[in-house]
This record gives sequence, C-alpha cells and structure tokens, in this order.
Amino acid sequence: MGDRFKKVYDQGVLKGIEIWVDTETGVNYMAYINGYAGGLSPLLDREGKPIITPIAK
Repeated sequence: MGDRFKKVYDQGVLKGIEIWVDTETGVNYMAYINGYAGGLSPLLDREGKPIITPIAK
C-alpha cells in the first residue's frame, strides 16, 4: 500500500482482521478479509470518534 498506510496488526489468513494506520493522519482502520471479499472501516472509540495514533515527524 505504498508508504502512506502501515499494517500494525493481522490475524488469520483466508479469513481475518488487519489494522492499518494512515501515516499522514494517524487514523486507524480495520480491514476484514474473508476469501475474495472484505470490508474496511475506521476504528472508533466509545464516543464515536476515530482512534488516532500519534505520528512522529
């Protein structure tokens, strides 16, 4: 995915979950993979705000 997104977690092979961090904004995304299908969603905290990882510049 180039340099902008960094995978920080993965679980499973053909069916699994990955967490990616946008290195420009710090927003965390969860990707669900099931064979040839899947989905992507930002991770949200209890208040419904995106989870943001601090980015060192």
